[in-house]
Amino acid sequence: MPARPAPEESQLDAPEEPMNADRAVLQVPAAEVPADAFVLDVREADEWEAGHVPGALHIPLGELGARYLEIDRSGAVYVICRSGNRSDHAARALAGAGWRAHNVADGMIGWQAAGRPMTSGSGQPYVA
Repeated sequence: MPARPAPEESQLDAPEEPMNADRAVLQVPAAEVPADAFVLDVREADEWEAGHVPGALHIPLGELGARYLEIDRSGAVYVICRSGNRSDHAARALAGAGWRAHNVADGMIGWQAAGRPMTSGSGQPYVA
């Protein structure tokens, strides 16, 4: 198979590719997400308000297509939801558009079970 030519300088700065959900992503258990990771939470507002990862960016899955440019492209993105299903769809779409996206396979359920830090704007955080 012939080698693929290196992209030209102008291609490196090209606009983002449209999101494509066909790209495979790394499945990472919540317990193995690095402490300083960039976390994207794609749950709905009520789930987010109940409890979330401190410092995470919140973009509900239904808004991701309109808001994906808010996500930092400089490093890995760990995408999380309640159980890992919605976040897997989001991570695949982001990976298809060029992000280094990883799915938190066990979601916030696994995050809480692993004793990872959580916060809430209204009292004791929990997974809704």
